[in-house]
Amino acid sequence: MLPGFDHTYARLGPAFSTPQAPDPVSEPKLLLWNQSLADALGWSGDPQSDSEQLAALAGNMPLPDSHPIATVYAGHQFGQYNPQLGDGRATLLGEWLTPAGTRFDIQLKGAGPTAYSRGGDGRSPIGPVIREYLVSEAMHTLGVPTTRALAAVATGEPVVRNQIEPGAILTRVASSHLRVGTVQFFAMTRGGDDVAALVNYVVDRHFGAAAEAGDQPAAVTLLEGVCEHFARLVAHWQVLGFVHGVLNTDNALLCGQTIDYGPCAFMDHFDPKACFSSIDRQGRYAWPNQPGIMHWNLAVLAECLLPLINEDAEAAQQVAQEIVDRYPARFHAHHQRWLAAKLGLDAVTEADGALIQSFHELLATEGLDLTLAFRWLAEMANDSLDHTPLPDLFTAPPALLNWADDWQTRRKANKGDPSAITAALYSANPTIIPRNHLVQKAIDLTESGDLAWVKSLVDRGQRPFEWQAGDVEWARSPEPEERVTRTFCGT
Repeated sequence: MLPGFDHTYARLGPAFSTPQAPDPVSEPKLLLWNQSLADALGWSGDPQSDSEQLAALAGNMPLPDSHPIATVYAGHQFGQYNPQLGDGRATLLGEWLTPAGTRFDIQLKGAGPTAYSRGGDGRSPIGPVIREYLVSEAMHTLGVPTTRALAAVATGEPVVRNQIEPGAILTRVASSHLRVGTVQFFAMTRGGDDVAALVNYVVDRHFGAAAEAGDQPAAVTLLEGVCEHFARLVAHWQVLGFVHGVLNTDNALLCGQTIDYGPCAFMDHFDPKACFSSIDRQGRYAWPNQPGIMHWNLAVLAECLLPLINEDAEAAQQVAQEIVDRYPARFHAHHQRWLAAKLGLDAVTEADGALIQSFHELLATEGLDLTLAFRWLAEMANDSLDHTPLPDLFTAPPALLNWADDWQTRRKANKGDPSAITAALYSANPTIIPRNHLVQKAIDLTESGDLAWVKSLVDRGQRPFEWQAGDVEWARSPEPEERVTRTFCGT
């Protein structure tokens, strides 16, 4: 199959999207290009050497067979329903088919106003573009389902937010950009019109195998699949110390990928109440609340699907409730599996609860770096600490050393292949994450025209589970004056 664009979503009709040509910019300049992703997509253009390709990724000219649209959706934002949101600063170029026939949305984020901009300029400052490029690609290498970044292009034009900032456009790649909020728009804002067509489309695109294997309504297949996606995704966020920051229903993708990296952040020192987003003043989307919020988002989806689950309202409610009620157990199972891997255990049992709780309490009271503390366990388990940069990065306090004695005793009770358990321990505990002070430095240097450092950061992030020369700088905790305690979305 030859790679190229298709437009199945646009063909659903004008209720779902609006044709939208990107708004040209004056001086496009390539900031970052993801050649490995381009290769995986079968993308032949190269904006590094092709001025027309660069112009296309800046929204200045069309790509072959691309028919750009802006999609409509609704959403609960901080618990309040907004009946119409939509792609206010994003333009979907189309669905890219890879040589293997896999389908991906290709979207320009920050490409100018659309029919859904609600008076906004549709642009993005350079900072959020660099943040999303760095963090989304890091999440991919960490094994977290995520949208990805193909390119970052400076526009040469200012964007006015709290101050005047340089503008940029991100080329974002996703399995799709269909959201809980997409279903909400048709179920709630439009009173049920076209919900069935949307659900059938989503199931065919993302849950086809499950639909073929079962004999149930498409809405049930969708709800069950999204339940599993959400439980697995948030469990992975939790063990990595990732705080999304704005888990509105319009930022919950039905395909189960992480999207919208505006106010996100990774913890440095462990804080069980971590919240970074400047717009989350009540801590609704703080780290400890993420599992519950995604459960709430799932319940909102379920409510939208009730008429398609069963014509009998009571029967539909019962089926939907049973699926929604499975979420906590599914989240717990994924979370425990990740914790077992991160602690070098064969499994987490009820008897391990006190050991794990005391470890997290120790992390909090001692103010320990979450990523480095877990990696310290990996090196201790393999007796390899002195062969790594960790002694220059992390000093275990006496309380941790005492706890480690009990931990090592528990590890002796492991059943299974010790080498496999150790391999899982390493593959669950990265050495490198996109730390907030590194991301901020990348933004600052990019704004000043220095791209060498941010490219080095991108390159180093490609292998996040190993040590490399120079890692003391990439892996260290921030100095007190470097700590980033608030992040911003850029809208």
